[in-house]
Amino acid sequence: MKKCQVVLKSGRRRSCSTSSTMITNVRYGECQKNQAENIGGYAFDGCREFMASDSEGTNGALTCAACGCHRNYHRREVETEVACEYT
Repeated sequence: MKKCQVVLKSGRRRSCSTSSTMITNVRYGECQKNQAENIGGYAFDGCREFMASDSEGTNGALTCAACGCHRNYHRREVETEVACEYT
């Protein structure tokens, strides 16, 4: 039995004609919040990666421990793996 592994970035889709398993990993990268918006400027705080303040399932899970902003301000990176099994 041969196995093939296809790594897809968001936007492209491929399918296998035999049994396949799809694994989706979501990672939140650098903060995109404009900290100087209220004074008409443009500045980032330098937060490089989202770290949840609390455990999954609580309100703190949506707040970044490093910069204090909501998870939606961080760049969302979706990585999808499709593992196909050919017989």
